[in-house]
Amino acid sequence: MPRRVGLLGGSFNPAHDGHLHISKLALKMLGLDEVWWLVSPQNPLKAEDDMAPLEKRHASARAVARHPRLKVTDIEGRIGTRHTALTLARLQRRFPRTRFVWIMGADNLAQISRWHRWQEVFRQVPVAVFARPTFELKALAGKASRRFESHRIATGRAKNIARLNPPVWTFVTCRLNPASSTAIRAKKTVC
Repeated sequence: MPRRVGLLGGSFNPAHDGHLHISKLALKMLGLDEVWWLVSPQNPLKAEDDMAPLEKRHASARAVARHPRLKVTDIEGRIGTRHTALTLARLQRRFPRTRFVWIMGADNLAQISRWHRWQEVFRQVPVAVFARPTFELKALAGKASRRFESHRIATGRAKNIARLNPPVWTFVTCRLNPASSTAIRAKKTVC
C-alpha cells in the first residue's frame, strides 16, 4: 500500500502548538502515516522584512514537531519552489508511490484564491482544511469553497481521503487551538 503523507506548508514564523495540534489530528482523522512540515523559504504573499531567517524558522519547527511521525523539511528550498502547486507537482514526481494530502487551516482556505495556480492544488491532491478560530464562516463562504463545493466530503469519510482521487476535500471541525504565529510575534515585539 502506498505511504500516505500529509503536507502542512507554511512560514512557521514561528512554529507553535497549533501546528502540532492539527498535525496530530491529521494523523488520526485522515489515516496518515506521516505529516511533513514544509518550511517555506519565503511566502510570496508575505513581506520578507517580517520573516525570520529560514534556519531559525526551521529550528523553531523542529523544536515544536516532537512526534515520531512528524517530519520537518526545507524541501521547497532544495527543489527551488515557492508556490504550492509547483511544490506538489515536484513532490509527486519525486515520490510517485506516495499519496499526499494537503493540510491547511481555514484561514488559508479563506484566501487561497490569491495563491499562484490555486485551483491546481485541489486538482493535484486531496485537501484537508482544519477549522481555525474566527475563520470558519469566511472560509466556507470563500471562492475556493464555492468552486469545489461539489467535491467536498463529510469529515466522517476523511479517514480514507488519501486514497481518493482529487479533486476532493474536507473541512474538519474539531477542538480549536487559538495559537497564531502572528500573535506570538506581536507579543515578542511588545515585551
